[in-house]
Formats: sequence, structure tokens, C-alpha cells
Amino acid sequence: MRGLDVSPGEVVGLVGAPAQKFFDGRPHEDIYWLRVWGARGLLWSWDPAATDAIRGGLHDEHWRVREMSLKVVGRHRLHDLFDDVAPCLDDEVPRVRAAASRAVALLTAAER
Repeated sequence: MRGLDVSPGEVVGLVGAPAQKFFDGRPHEDIYWLRVWGARGLLWSWDPAATDAIRGGLHDEHWRVREMSLKVVGRHRLHDLFDDVAPCLDDEVPRVRAAASRAVALLTAAER
């Protein structure tokens, strides 16, 4: 999610064949998918060291990254990111707004 070098085998292992195109040496306009997939991996294998990466994902320029980061926040009840989630309630993309609403509901329900 932070744009660090990753091995093609790790990404293809996580995502499958669609990820192979990103390692062909050519430029790609949809490289944001690597960040989406990185966040998706954190849905299933959470590590608190990834908190800052998810925080960054909530502010990513691509809506799919924001949406997946919100899902991670909700699933793992990342209360420390509540202030970063709140602005997503007004996101221009309906799917991001919906994911933000679910994340807020999960975070606030856990406090009750």
C-alpha cells in the first residue's frame, strides 16, 4: 500500500493471474489496484504495523483504495482512525460513503 517493492510472486499469490500484467515492465494507469489488493490482504491478515498504511489509504486519490481501507477499519475496529474515517462520509463516490457509514457504525457499536 505504501508503494514499496514487492515480489511479483507475492502479489500474484494474493490476487491471482490478473496481477501479472503489472510486472511486464510497461507503464499502467491502473497501478492503484496494487494498493487495493494490499488493503484487501489486511482484511484477512491484520498487523497493527499497517495502521499508517490504512490511514493513508483513507486519503488515497483512488476511490477503490479508500473503500477497501474503510472495510479494513471496520473489520478490525481501528478506533484510532475514526477521525480519518469521518470525512469519507462526504466522499464523492457513493460506495466510499457507504463503506464509511458501515465503518462508523462498527466503530461506534463497539464503544457501546
